Amino acid sequence: MELKPSILVVDDEERIRRLLRMYLEKEGYLIEEAEDGETALRMATETDFDLILLDVMLPGIDGIEVCARLRQVKSTPVIMLTAKGEETNRVSGFEVGADDYVVKPFSPREVIYRVKAILRRSSATAYLSKDASSSNNIVFPNLIIEHDAHRVTAGGQEVALTPKEYELLHYLAVSPDKVFSREELLKDVWNYEFFGDLRTVDTHVKRLREKLNKVSPDAAAMITTVWGVGYKLEVPK
Repeated sequence: MELKPSILVVDDEERIRRLLRMYLEKEGYLIEEAEDGETALRMATETDFDLILLDVMLPGIDGIEVCARLRQVKSTPVIMLTAKGEETNRVSGFEVGADDYVVKPFSPREVIYRVKAILRRSSATAYLSKDASSSNNIVFPNLIIEHDAHRVTAGGQEVALTPKEYELLHYLAVSPDKVFSREELLKDVWNYEFFGDLRTVDTHVKRLREKLNKVSPDAAAMITTVWGVGYKLEVPK
């Protein structure tokens, strides 16, 4: 029997938790709730949730801090819930490793769309069919991607990436030297056509480069910005 994905809903407003629970359970997800940051952090570290819906404004530890601390130990996908106009919170959320955000007041349909986009099991491999090869490993001089294990090694050291960071790197690596626009990356890696913010791509590229640079500056330098167009993974000549 297929296990239902489990989601932790974190918000200090019971009304919002109840609304999200109702819609998510209708889609077949298992839901647990937390009303403050400390409880959320404890639950998220003790339990392997498939996804966390995390409000930014929480009593005690706020959502940004919860996400930052969680990222030190886990790569669970996180969707931040932010109030309208809290632009700096959204950017901060991406900088500490959030995968996406939803702006309040939100439509439940949009939340479901974004949750499904992140949970879709085929999302990491949906774009591989056109470039499928006999081996799922992608090997460059300073960078090895073992797709079956979702393992990235740079400069001989394993690199811990969040799910979206991994998918972004893998997507670029499948078609080396090909330039992808931010719109293409948002559509194919995040599965968004109508929702989303192009800065999502920029922030994830920045974080990906920083993580690779810690172990291999040569690997980090492979992710190249093509000004006015987008990004590519450039193979050293």
